[in-house]
Amino acid sequence: MKVKLLNASIDCLSMDQCIDRVAELIELGGPRRVITLNPEILYRAVRADHALLELVGRADLVTADGEGIVWAGRVAGTPFPERVTGIDLMLRLVERAAAEGWRIYLLGAAPGVAEEAAKQLTIRFPGLQVAGTQHGYFKPDEEVDIVQSIKQKAPRLLFVALGAPAQEKWIDRHIDSIGHVVAVGVGGSLDVISGRVARAPLWMQKLKIEWLGRLISEPSRWRRMLVLPRFAWLVLRTYRLGRK
Repeated sequence: MKVKLLNASIDCLSMDQCIDRVAELIELGGPRRVITLNPEILYRAVRADHALLELVGRADLVTADGEGIVWAGRVAGTPFPERVTGIDLMLRLVERAAAEGWRIYLLGAAPGVAEEAAKQLTIRFPGLQVAGTQHGYFKPDEEVDIVQSIKQKAPRLLFVALGAPAQEKWIDRHIDSIGHVVAVGVGGSLDVISGRVARAPLWMQKLKIEWLGRLISEPSRWRRMLVLPRFAWLVLRTYRLGRK
């Protein structure tokens, strides 16, 4: 079931239901898009980038990525079962891929990161088939060759780590050329999986303040974090004060 939040359609699904939905999309075939929607992307889409909002509307699956979206759902009266973050969704999908025999492809991050992430994933999930990897530091005139290479290697799952919303726009531009694949934007997940960046401690994840851990480890993110109070105010103004 999809619900509307600030004019964006988001799937009201648990993590397990999202995994099953992706399995259905793989079975159906064709180019498919998955977006893990966080407050930063949604605020930008609603306030400044209407093309991005339309892109979200075209996705086959949109998850509630982050406690901010889950909180907004409660305020709007359309609660989500739980948050479904990009990295957690990716790890669960990779686990399922190893069991089902789905080939995966990793695209993005700095040179060497995708390869190391692939190595770590194959260790963690025996039997996993990695169709290929490609760093994200490519030039625009190289994209056609990269897309063709991905198509030839025929992965069933394509994880794109180019940062939001660049990764979602890259997927939208090229997925029809790749063909039968489910593409998922996963932000900085490859950096974490490869070991280049530490994820916030488990206690922070449980307290739902993982954003604070990221800010502490990456102080340069403070400007991006300014969107959170703006997003919160937009949600309150829309659903509690009764005006947009």
